[in-house]
Amino acid sequence: MSAPAPADAALSLRAVGKNYGRIRALDGLDLVVPRGSVFGLVGPNGAGKTTTFSIVCGWLRANRGEVDVLGEGAFDPARHRGRVTALPQDSALGRDMTVVEQLTHLGRLQGLGARETREEVERILALVDLTDRARDRVRTLSHGMLRRVGIGQAFLGDPELVLLDEPTNGLDPRQAHTIREFIAAQRGTRTIVVSSHNLHEIETVCDHVALIDRGRVVMAGPVSAVTGRDDEVRITLAEGPVPLTETRAALAGDTAEWDEADRVLTLRFQEKPGRAAEDVTGAALRALLAGGARVSSVARGQSLERTYLELPALPPEQKP
Repeated sequence: MSAPAPADAALSLRAVGKNYGRIRALDGLDLVVPRGSVFGLVGPNGAGKTTTFSIVCGWLRANRGEVDVLGEGAFDPARHRGRVTALPQDSALGRDMTVVEQLTHLGRLQGLGARETREEVERILALVDLTDRARDRVRTLSHGMLRRVGIGQAFLGDPELVLLDEPTNGLDPRQAHTIREFIAAQRGTRTIVVSSHNLHEIETVCDHVALIDRGRVVMAGPVSAVTGRDDEVRITLAEGPVPLTETRAALAGDTAEWDEADRVLTLRFQEKPGRAAEDVTGAALRALLAGGARVSSVARGQSLERTYLELPALPPEQKP
């Protein structure tokens, strides 16, 4: 008998595999998405992100493994209608329908009543800033507008789990910022899984992340832990003195690693009662400044992009 999914998981995949002929899209994928989180899914083209979404939504069937959606087993239209929604990467809308007709149709398919659907469509149009285009035919919309309609339909009603594949692709900077703020504000009210190549966006919006490659998770956890924010501070120094001995002596057992090429001093520590990251940073900075160092920048952890780029390469793919 397999182990049950964690009680606090909105989504759980265990040893999930999916083959397209001899191509192995998912290779024993293990993934747990906490309820109420905004969860980022990161990986190169062909890593398995879209296949994962398709299996979770029931569009594809896995060859092996187990999928648990909202603690109720694999996706089932009867149980999950309106509770699980998705924005596919290449979503298609009815070209001859108006925007309001499209959203109304999708709202009714979710099981919303007529009045509730009207209210939800008005809310969504305002959210994605398309109220003035409500009566326009879908075929007349730009790529960015089409994307905004797609994002809007994913939040119709009150879904518990929302899957967004490259949600801000094609949006201008202001629109993308608005959508990111909206997604981040949903934290705690519903679970959102965002697949994106924009690592800065994932780092800004998400509180948990999984890095996948060749259909396997290679690193996962809270963004703060994955990027080292919980136990690492990076201090960049300009040209000049580097008083390493004095700085290390001031750290009370925490470590300091110096990278001469990048001129970065990395402090590694464990937060303890009465000694937080700010205390470690302050002690190091006082020693550095007293020794004549010129500080250019201070950052907790490293960027998600750097974390991703520093991952070790996987071994050559094996055919099934």
